[in-house]
Amino acid sequence: MNTEIVTSTPHPIPSFDEAMVFVREHAGEVRLSSGELLADHAAGTASIMRKLNVDPPAVLAAALFALTPHLQDPERVIADNFGEEVALLVGDVRKLLRLGTVSLRAAQNAIPEAGRDAQAARRAQVEALRKMLLAFAQDIRVVLIRLASRLQSLRYYAAAKLTPSPDVARETLDIYAPLANRLGIWQLKWELEDLAFRFEEPATYKRIAKLLDEKRVERESYVAQAIERLQQELAAAQIRAEVSGRPKHIYSIWRKMRGKELDFAELYDVRAFRVIVPDIKDCYTVLGIVHNLWQPVPKEFDDYISRPKPNGYKSLHTVVIGDDGRAFEVQIRTQEMHQFAEYGVAAHWRYKEAGTRGYGGQFAATEKYDEKIAWLRQLLAWKDEVSEGEHGEQRTAQPWEQLRQATLDDDHIYVLTPQARVIPLPHGATPIDFAYHLHSEVGHRCRGARVDGAMVPLNTPLQNGQTVEIVAVKEGGPSRDWLNPQLGYLQSSRARQKVRAWFNAVEVQEHIASGRAMVEKTLQREGKTSVNLDQLAAKLGFKTTDDLFSVVGKEEFSLRLVEQALHDAPPPEPVVEAPEQFEKRSSGASVARGASTGVLVVGVDALLTQLARCCRPAPPDDICGFVTRGKGMSIHRSDCPTFQRMADRAPERVLQTAWSADVMSGRGQSVYPVDLSIEATDRQGLLRDISEVFAREKMNVIGVKTQSRRNAAFMQFTVEVQSAAQIQRACTLLGEVTGVVRASRKN
Repeated sequence: MNTEIVTSTPHPIPSFDEAMVFVREHAGEVRLSSGELLADHAAGTASIMRKLNVDPPAVLAAALFALTPHLQDPERVIADNFGEEVALLVGDVRKLLRLGTVSLRAAQNAIPEAGRDAQAARRAQVEALRKMLLAFAQDIRVVLIRLASRLQSLRYYAAAKLTPSPDVARETLDIYAPLANRLGIWQLKWELEDLAFRFEEPATYKRIAKLLDEKRVERESYVAQAIERLQQELAAAQIRAEVSGRPKHIYSIWRKMRGKELDFAELYDVRAFRVIVPDIKDCYTVLGIVHNLWQPVPKEFDDYISRPKPNGYKSLHTVVIGDDGRAFEVQIRTQEMHQFAEYGVAAHWRYKEAGTRGYGGQFAATEKYDEKIAWLRQLLAWKDEVSEGEHGEQRTAQPWEQLRQATLDDDHIYVLTPQARVIPLPHGATPIDFAYHLHSEVGHRCRGARVDGAMVPLNTPLQNGQTVEIVAVKEGGPSRDWLNPQLGYLQSSRARQKVRAWFNAVEVQEHIASGRAMVEKTLQREGKTSVNLDQLAAKLGFKTTDDLFSVVGKEEFSLRLVEQALHDAPPPEPVVEAPEQFEKRSSGASVARGASTGVLVVGVDALLTQLARCCRPAPPDDICGFVTRGKGMSIHRSDCPTFQRMADRAPERVLQTAWSADVMSGRGQSVYPVDLSIEATDRQGLLRDISEVFAREKMNVIGVKTQSRRNAAFMQFTVEVQSAAQIQRACTLLGEVTGVVRASRKN
């Protein structure tokens, strides 16, 4: 029991002064990339954190994180001197730093997606980066330290009269100031915005600063006096109210001038304060008191209580003229309205970030995400509201204990491409999900993945902030294993849908190929090979031949119906007469006219063989035999779709075959019919030029089919060859004929 007590006693946390002594001892005169002394940056960042009323470990981490590159084994050193909690915070801050500017540059150069312009693509990337930074941080205090560090850097640039790189200002306005705004940390938000704006657009900043003919301190003083006067009047009227105010800062003024296209003189809310009262009746009472104290501007009164905004926002807004002749804005609302505006679905941060120029409409965020942001803001608000008294330490423990566990448990994880583009994915997503998010073809051809430079299995769950690179082949498709939920290859429904679509498309093509072979075989058996297939399909009630082949291939349409249609089919297409060059016969005996096929069937003697017309094999094609019913052995090319389908259905009827030695050596006298397909631009003399090629190559043409559609000619020639080498040479020569787009052997 004694051992248990000793172990559970927490190690005392070193003081801030001890941490700064440690930093100065190890940093010396080391400077950061900004030029600021590391020790000065540590002290400034920690000072900002202390003003945020954070707990001691967060302050120590703020002072120590910049020192880690200058320590040997920093995790152990910091843990030994300042405790495990501080070491974890420091490690997370360093990780967060690595996700900064590179990702922002990628967002600025975002490639537009389908239906989006470049600006929309960039906004989507910036928003994804903001969410990634919040989701990546395992502790919300890590985000606070990062915000404080950036503010300290901007203060240094301003004090030293140095201009940072454009990336620093843009990153602050796009990423860090909006994060401070979402978390309700106004102390950081306005200063981050003003300093970044000062560096990004110095001329505009100076112009607005000059228009504000009073200093910030003087404006704050005026607002404080106005609040005190109003509080006295409210107390006299026995109305309990919470009155607060803060003047507009320069960046906010510029955004409103640009967003609403207003001149500076038209801005009434450069100075503003808010009154929060117990109930609605008091709202209107306070409005009367305000209008009695100061002269109202009639056109600038809005009653959002009786007429709420579409998002549910309620409040009274009025503009009055102060004693000095300048206008200022007053907002009046109940505590419930204030809670709804700050933490509910009408959260002000979304209004501020809306639209292309700010103030342009509602920002697209989910209600669930709003609730999580509101929860974090509530925790931060409780932390500031807890008073420090005799028992202050006990009272602050609970909010900070919750904040230590507080992460934005987003519905997504955020990973990076090698070019630092941010990709949102569902929790548990794998490299294959990532590949399909990039592009369907990348997903289909994905065969491997590197995560942070290391090869990983394709079903590895990805984590926030990782960089993923896909290894893809030039051609290929997905594996059916990817659809097996037990193997964990796919998590996103989007990726699963694309994989299923690929297999559905493959299956459709297989059915079409199978159906085509079955229909063509029926035509051969009926002696109707010259029938127009388009007309036949239309007669059977199909829009296209592929529709007919598909249902036949799926065995949903009887071939007997095809046979019946053939008996009263339209007359066959006229046979194109072959030119004189076609009439020259090859010296070899044609297999098509009964000559020996030159095929040996392994283990079987004197078996009748015939070459299949669906694929028309010729030496030295790899061949296989299939025993037919009543017609002996049908010889197919090994890759023939018709053969593969029949072999799957009746594997016992497949026999091993090979070409005879005479055929393979070239001593055989037989010639073999093969089909050549030619696609060309239709022109006068095209058929003559093609026929000359066959004549020069001494290839006998025994069949011709031609068709023209929209100035394009589609031709099929059945020629007799002794070997596949002749086919390849003929296709090469045909491809050189003027107008020929493609010449190939028909599969």
